[in-house]
Amino acid sequence: MTKSIFKYKYKFKKGYNPVYVNGAYGGVTHQEEIILNFFLERMALPRAQEFEINEDKVIDTNKPIAWDPIDLERSYIRYVQNGIILDLKRAKIIRDFLNDQIKKLEEQIDKNKLK
Repeated sequence: MTKSIFKYKYKFKKGYNPVYVNGAYGGVTHQEEIILNFFLERMALPRAQEFEINEDKVIDTNKPIAWDPIDLERSYIRYVQNGIILDLKRAKIIRDFLNDQIKKLEEQIDKNKLK
């Protein structure tokens, strides 16, 4: 009996560059698909800060007296970098792939703990 062989070739866009994400947001669309937007969450950076100058004309940059936006200390940025839209079949295939990779990684971590 002869085996059937199928070969995939991978092509990458010129600017291909994997990006780090630490979160995702999405849901189910009215077209029965899953949309998943990946983001990088980080603390917000100020647009401007004000500092006092002491008698020695030195600025303590660790102690701002005002900043813009005023809610900076309670603000975070979710920089949405990319997203995917999947039908149910592909979502399950990717879920299974991720479950397999998670299992392999957990086994690797456990093995490294024993060393």
